[in-house]
Amino acid sequence: MSYILLIIGIVVLVQGANFFVDGASALAKYFRIPTIIIGLTIVAFGTSAPEAAVSISASVKGLNDIALGNVIGSSLMNILVILGVSALFVPIIVKERLIRREIPFALLSTLLLVVFYFVGHGRINRIEGLIMLSGFVLFMVVLLRGALKNRINIDIDVNAKKPSKSIPLLIFGLAGIILGGELITNNASNIAIELGMSEMLVGLTIIAIGTSLPELVTSLVAAVKKESDIALGNIIGSNIFNILLVLGLSATISPMQLSPSALVDILLLFVITLITLIFAFTNRKISRLEGAMLIGIYIGYLIFVFLRN
Repeated sequence: MSYILLIIGIVVLVQGANFFVDGASALAKYFRIPTIIIGLTIVAFGTSAPEAAVSISASVKGLNDIALGNVIGSSLMNILVILGVSALFVPIIVKERLIRREIPFALLSTLLLVVFYFVGHGRINRIEGLIMLSGFVLFMVVLLRGALKNRINIDIDVNAKKPSKSIPLLIFGLAGIILGGELITNNASNIAIELGMSEMLVGLTIIAIGTSLPELVTSLVAAVKKESDIALGNIIGSNIFNILLVLGLSATISPMQLSPSALVDILLLFVITLITLIFAFTNRKISRLEGAMLIGIYIGYLIFVFLRN
């Protein structure tokens, strides 16, 4: 039965992502909002809803390894797999503001997590959780101020769908993404636990992959539809959302004692985010070759994680 529900979840997820991208793009055009802002906010929040649900629920139950593993594993998959696969389909054009602001902010968010790990000797307390939440609020304020400033430079699209048509697409799409992600995560987790995998390994792999499927499908659909701003904005926005908001909330709810092996995963996320910034800075795009390199790194990481377990 778990396998049947898994397949149903994938179908629901794909169709939901299709609706969601269409609705988000139409809404951006109608209100003259840069599509990169839509990707970094509405799309990123919507596709990260499964990670938030899983990590916060795990934190309430005191399952810190699953909470952290889900966030770090999902963030790694966002860059290595989702960005990598999207770039293989269509090279991703990177806007200047992403290079100057959002990608460096994602890098600083990861660095903050590394600092907290060392300062607390592997423990992230409630104060540090609140600091991460404050960083998220700051990010949103800067983002929205930039959106209002740039709005006047965007021409009105007379062919754009009205909110009465685009908002229902967003709502149905988001519902499909969340429902599909939930079906996939629950059934994949049940199968994995039956096979005797540890909580940290389940969090880093099965749950992380399951909760990242909304980002994967949404970014792929956006890339194919030539909506590079939504594709890349979704990935970067989701990572910032995962670390500062989801992990910040989790640590605020229940202080997190992290295992020594978690440091390796956090440091890898920092290095990978830095590599992404370098790729984006050099050619102002993520090429097919660079996408293939990112996927190769993820395959190597999965092998390492399974051997470590």
